[in-house]
Amino acid sequence: MKTAECCEIIVNADLAAGTIDKNIYGHFAEHLGRCIYEGIWVGKDSEIPNTRGIRKDVVEALRALEIPVLRWPGGCFADEYHWKDGIGPAEQRPAMVNTHWGGVVENNHFGTHEFLDLCEMIGAEPYICGNVGSGTVQEMQQWVEYITCEGGRMADLRSENGRTEPWILKYFGVGNENWGCGGRMRPEYYADLYRRYQTYIHNFGDNKIFKIACGPSGDDYRWTEVMMREAGKMMHEAGKMMHGLALHGLALHYYTGGQRDFATGFSENQWFTTMKKTLFMEELIQKHCAVMDRYDPSGRVALIVDEWGTWHEVEPGTNPRFLYQQNTMRDALVAGINLNIFNSYCKRVKMANIAQTVNVLQAMVLTDGAKMLLTPSYHVFEMYRAHHGATLLDLHLKRCPEYENRGEVIPQVSVSASMDNKGAVNISLCNLHPVRTVPVTCELRGMKPGRVEGGILAAAEIDAHNTFDEPTRVRPADFGAASLSGGNLETELPPACVAVLRVV
Repeated sequence: MKTAECCEIIVNADLAAGTIDKNIYGHFAEHLGRCIYEGIWVGKDSEIPNTRGIRKDVVEALRALEIPVLRWPGGCFADEYHWKDGIGPAEQRPAMVNTHWGGVVENNHFGTHEFLDLCEMIGAEPYICGNVGSGTVQEMQQWVEYITCEGGRMADLRSENGRTEPWILKYFGVGNENWGCGGRMRPEYYADLYRRYQTYIHNFGDNKIFKIACGPSGDDYRWTEVMMREAGKMMHEAGKMMHGLALHGLALHYYTGGQRDFATGFSENQWFTTMKKTLFMEELIQKHCAVMDRYDPSGRVALIVDEWGTWHEVEPGTNPRFLYQQNTMRDALVAGINLNIFNSYCKRVKMANIAQTVNVLQAMVLTDGAKMLLTPSYHVFEMYRAHHGATLLDLHLKRCPEYENRGEVIPQVSVSASMDNKGAVNISLCNLHPVRTVPVTCELRGMKPGRVEGGILAAAEIDAHNTFDEPTRVRPADFGAASLSGGNLETELPPACVAVLRVV
């Protein structure tokens, strides 16, 4: 095993660089494949242990992850979903064809009440995405009223369906991917539609809604330009004073994928390409933020990365439209790198939602009948809980060895650091190299470190993963290879690992 040159980091523990919004650690559950049905919802009569139809083992796993926010019902599914089909007695709900994801017939047994019940079970804020592509303004207006209003026709309907008290709904998306599956719209057209639809998303009582617009796909900077110019501000008719923000968040979508390789059995070349494509997220955020800064220099409009993660070929023998893939150490590195990037840009990035929660793409949980397992990506989110709501610390990567492959180079180490409310410094580190260890020296300025502890996620093979026969093959372990010397933290990271160190 070869050892690379040392990585040198400076962390200024006395210099705050922003607050890491816990919603950066959000998730996404779409009516796609086996995410909702079988993954989350098994029905009240299922032999799989459940609470009101929602499987208990998945709830327990997601609750332990401290998921701050959960996006639903899509995704592409959102712009063909009509919410009134998913309320009322289950046996009276009309079935629908999921045209985007396999043409399967859904019985609509998992709808608004069930989703909000799930959010309450796992302790997450609901983030609902409304239908612009095939829905109406009235439909969207009434959905918000049904959920949040104390009185009136929609509240009466909600009471008839078993819920008297309104829910709290903080986050509402006005359409999804309207440049693609949500209507194939031009940005100018969608900007006008957004202005219209958002007008009728009302705040009832004390409920205040954070409105999120469809943002760009990857490097479509023109979409961001048009949205910020045309919808970033809504004026009084007099044209002088803003009538509050009509646009609170702009949603960016970017997936690490496109190689047409499988989640397991990949080569080092494919590993490298995945790491490089993952690091491109930083350039995307930098450039979209630069556009946003021109129209919104005070940073009132948030960048919401509400779809991200790996997109591999589906597992052999599975429905190609169900997007079921395994989850390996490569996916764990993708998760760690992205979360480090989101942390670093927390002044503008206020929410992110990995795709998807169960059985789809870069899932946290995989199920097979009554069996369930936690993936390596789950464990990264578990380890990174230390960053939730913490203070981002000023960090300088003084020297970083390079990972070279076929004449291309990327940084070998990804890192971010924060201070929690108890004054502990948490440093998350990723070694992107699949075969080389890397010594790390971290100079801790502005604090007197007393001790260090931490955890690590690593494995002998870069495609190591958990299976239903070996569900705990990849899991975090205590990391004792870190020490303090004076004001420095010193350690050595094994290949292809994610580590979080806590210094107090």
